[in-house]
Amino acid sequence: MVSFAATGTNRTGPPGGVARGIAIAPSLLTGNFAELGSDVQEMEAAGADRIHWDVMDGCFVPNLTFGPDIVAATRGFATIPFEAHLMVANPDLLLERWAEAGCQRLIVHAETCTHLHRTLGAINELGMSAGVALNPATAPWIVNHVLDLIDLVLVMTVNPGFGGQLYISSMEAKVRETAALVEHGSRQIQVAVDGGISSSTIAGAYLAGARVFVSGSAVYRHPGGKKRAIDEMIQIALDAENR
Repeated sequence: MVSFAATGTNRTGPPGGVARGIAIAPSLLTGNFAELGSDVQEMEAAGADRIHWDVMDGCFVPNLTFGPDIVAATRGFATIPFEAHLMVANPDLLLERWAEAGCQRLIVHAETCTHLHRTLGAINELGMSAGVALNPATAPWIVNHVLDLIDLVLVMTVNPGFGGQLYISSMEAKVRETAALVEHGSRQIQVAVDGGISSSTIAGAYLAGARVFVSGSAVYRHPGGKKRAIDEMIQIALDAENR
C-alpha cells in the first residue's frame, strides 16, 4: 500500500509535499460522481499530492457523499495517497473498512469522537495515519494531548457540509495558533486547511502556517484546467512567502 511517508510524488518530495513545503489535496466533492475513477486519475496527472475524500453522513453534516466501497473502486486509478475526511457522527463504526478501501490517512472530527484518543489509536493500529479536523468554533488546544497519535491537524475554513462555500478569513488566526501548538511536538505534524481554498485565499492561509490545502471547486472550475489550478495555487503561496 502506498504510504504518506515512503513514496515520491509527481513533483518533488514524499506525498504531502513535505520536501517542497506545500501540498495540494484536491477534494472530489465537486467532481462528477459518475466518473470518479477518471477524476482521480486526472488529479494525479495534474500534480495533486493526495486525494481528499469528503465523507458525509447526513447527520453530523447536512449532506451525503461517499462510502468506503466507492473509494475502493477508485483506488486503482492512481498511486498517490488517499485520505478520508470523516464528517460523520460515529467515525469508529467503519475504521477497518476505510483501511481495506485503500486509505492511508483518516481524519476524524474532534467534535464527534467521545474518546478521541481511543479513536486515533485504533486508526494507527490499522496501519493508517491519523488526523484531527476542527470546526470553525473548535479551539486548537483540544488536540494538545493526542499529538503523539496524529500527523495532521485540519482547520476548517468553512462550516463543513457543502463545497463552494466562502473562505472564513478569520480562521487564519486559528491556523497560526495551531501551527504554534504543533511546532514543539516530538513528531512532524502538518497543518491543513479545508474550505474556500483558491488562488485568492491560499496566500493568507499559507502565511498563517498552513502547508496542506484541500481544494475542490477552485480546482474543478479553473478555466485553465486542473493542472493550471494546482500549479497556480502553489506558486501564489510560495511567492507570498518571498514577498
